[in-house]
Amino acid sequence: MPTEKKISSASDCINAMVEGSELKKVRSNSRVYHRYFLLDADMQSLRWEPSKKDSEKAKIDIKSIKEVRTGKNTDIFRSNGIYDQISEDCAFSIIYGENYESLDLVANSADVANIWVTGLRYLISYGKHTLDMLGTTQDNMRTSWLSQIFSESDVDNLGHIPLCNAVQFIKDLNPGLKTNKIELKFKELHRSREKTGTEVTKDEFIEVFHELCTRPEIYFLLVQFSSNKEFLDTKDLMMFLEAEQGMAQVTEEISLEIIQKYEPAKEGQEKGCLSIDGFTNYLTSPDCHIFDPEHKKVCQDMKQPLSHYFINSSHNTYLIEDQFRGPSDITGYIRALKMGCRSVELDVWDGPDNEPVIYTGHTMTSQIVFRSVIDIINKYAFFASEYPLILCLENHCSIKQQKVMVQHMKKILGDKLHTQSPNIEESYLPSPESLKGKILIKAKKLSANCSGLEGDVTDEDEGAEMSQRVAKEGVEQQNSMTGKRFQLCKDLSELVSICKSVQFKEFQVSFQLQKYWEVCSFNEVLASKYANENPGDFVNYNKRFLARVFPSPMRIDSSNMNPQDFWKCGCQIVAMNFQTPGLMMDLNIGWFRQNGNCGYVLRPAIMREEVSFFSANTKDTVPGVSPQLLHIKIISGQNFPKPKGSGAKGDVVDPYVYVEIHGIPADCAEQRTKTMHQNGDNPIFDESFEFQINLPELAMVRFVVLDDDYIGDEFIGQYTIPFECLQTGYRHVPLQSLTGESLAHASLFVHVAITNRRGGGKPHKRGLSVRKGKKSREYASMRTLWIKTIDEVFKNALQPIRDATDLRENMQVQLYNQFIGSYVYLCTMMNMEYIFF
Repeated sequence: MPTEKKISSASDCINAMVEGSELKKVRSNSRVYHRYFLLDADMQSLRWEPSKKDSEKAKIDIKSIKEVRTGKNTDIFRSNGIYDQISEDCAFSIIYGENYESLDLVANSADVANIWVTGLRYLISYGKHTLDMLGTTQDNMRTSWLSQIFSESDVDNLGHIPLCNAVQFIKDLNPGLKTNKIELKFKELHRSREKTGTEVTKDEFIEVFHELCTRPEIYFLLVQFSSNKEFLDTKDLMMFLEAEQGMAQVTEEISLEIIQKYEPAKEGQEKGCLSIDGFTNYLTSPDCHIFDPEHKKVCQDMKQPLSHYFINSSHNTYLIEDQFRGPSDITGYIRALKMGCRSVELDVWDGPDNEPVIYTGHTMTSQIVFRSVIDIINKYAFFASEYPLILCLENHCSIKQQKVMVQHMKKILGDKLHTQSPNIEESYLPSPESLKGKILIKAKKLSANCSGLEGDVTDEDEGAEMSQRVAKEGVEQQNSMTGKRFQLCKDLSELVSICKSVQFKEFQVSFQLQKYWEVCSFNEVLASKYANENPGDFVNYNKRFLARVFPSPMRIDSSNMNPQDFWKCGCQIVAMNFQTPGLMMDLNIGWFRQNGNCGYVLRPAIMREEVSFFSANTKDTVPGVSPQLLHIKIISGQNFPKPKGSGAKGDVVDPYVYVEIHGIPADCAEQRTKTMHQNGDNPIFDESFEFQINLPELAMVRFVVLDDDYIGDEFIGQYTIPFECLQTGYRHVPLQSLTGESLAHASLFVHVAITNRRGGGKPHKRGLSVRKGKKSREYASMRTLWIKTIDEVFKNALQPIRDATDLRENMQVQLYNQFIGSYVYLCTMMNMEYIFF
């Protein structure tokens, strides 16, 4: 609320210490005492009460303090029985006296701990003259910068400006701030000084800016790296960039470039100093986005066979609402293609005037002319990506109108159509790289021995399934339709090259007889059955063949299935209803961001290599893959909007944050923060979570912000990112609405650290301020002798011993994995059943 006082300077910290705080004093043998600590007004002693000691003994002289240590990093903390119950962010220790005794304290929040750590460090450096020093040097850069802005507005040199001008200036400098909040702060300031009128002086302008535009969590981060200064010099910034942001080969020149780019004060630019405002600008800039910019362009090997990629795919692309009575519109194709979709669906039926039309058969959806859809596809096919586009043609037309379809496609698409016959001597599909700019037709094809101008083929009518209401299991319904046949003209058949539609029978038959250019489509229900009952076979099948999974016809409302249920089996074409927002589309959109949003994502090596074996339903570590530990700290939020259509609590927002991990079953998890009541502007969460990621290449992280409401929690915003795209360090997460639009100025401020990155990871991108958590493996341990010098020396040997254990066990599982993969491959080639003991 505007009446609350923010901690935004060292002076604020020292004033808060003089007022005092309740802290927990930790002793050995699990003993914890609640004491009230305060700084003497003369700033020479730290006292606590009540105490059994004499009041003169229940104190520490500031001069005797040697160090203020953050976290649980003393013998007393480590030996205490409640170590795991104490938050790392709330703990700190004061090392004092000739014998280096420790006073181990736990604050009620990370903010309170930061106040004491910051204030004590300044007092150690400057003693009782701290406030005098701060009074002469504090905020000089900010003050001179704001004074210049004020003077430029005060053109008549009156010493004051109108309230509306002052409000607009602050809003221009911090667009996320609400106008009414800035006005209220000025009015409160005037009321406290019993001032009438609405004119704003320079001092008032600077004070309100200081109060509203200083984020405490960023201020505490700045002083942590600034060696007790109110700014970062080039060396401080270098340390921050290397230790926290994971930047390699940082130089003073790089630091200076950042300062020149983000420091608003001319004085700071000239002196090479980054003030709190410059540091805030930097941390909220694209340079500190959580998404790794390397993945904004195509960064994966695009020369693998087509079957080795996940392909961004749309279902019933022509629909813009539900699939039963919703309208059909060409804007559905425009939207999907602009979003990087590489597989669209065309459900074609006979239309009036010998013009084929597209709509969902057996329903009340409206119709669009086939020719106009082909025109739009030709215009936008390669708008977002140059890699091949697959047209999934569901043909229900008569021979006469099939010929019209062929004429339109040849005339409009021309050379973009890929009609080259597959090479029977090859074993795999061509690569996306070799098919750039090409459009592939996925449809039925006449057999090679068909000599006439037409012939009959089996029908795959997804729409008919809807009208017939799929049976509960769905499998019998799909199989019952295998006998239905229809006439196909040879001209249309010849447009189909390497995506020939065939019906799936069973895995062993496919391993022996299916050609690499043949594609099977699976109803969601059938695909789920195979994913649960034959997960290993399904993965092996998809190493060579393309598999398309489409939503169950029972999804009348065009809701979406979870694409990761099928990606984990290696299914490449998981068709989504792009018109339906929500969690499932968030996952789909987020997933395909990781390769320049080109519509193709290379599958994990364990899903591509012939000699590897992977079961989609694994609930443990993956053989041959080293688990990663993901540490996420949700620090704060900024400018959360009120959920649309929600008015029960006025403009009040009570936000909390969910962190979700989506991936293989062993990785799926979620954690939530506490609710911050009545604070949507800058809620401070300061909560840390840890997740073990067993298959990083298939994992995604989703941040969700919700409004805690007694009627029902409401959605505020979300952001979904592949694990491989995370940047470590201090990052801002831009929030998006339910329909995927960016929420202006709304974000989360987080810290990300990833430990145990090996085998193609990014070892230089590791946040250092988050402790490693416990792992599932058992490691050798060392006995504590309680002889400080010896324990400190041997403590450094723990990590090399752990690394050696990891290397040994990873080698063992890799050998086992290769053996199993070879065994499965040989059994498959020899048509033998394989058994695992």
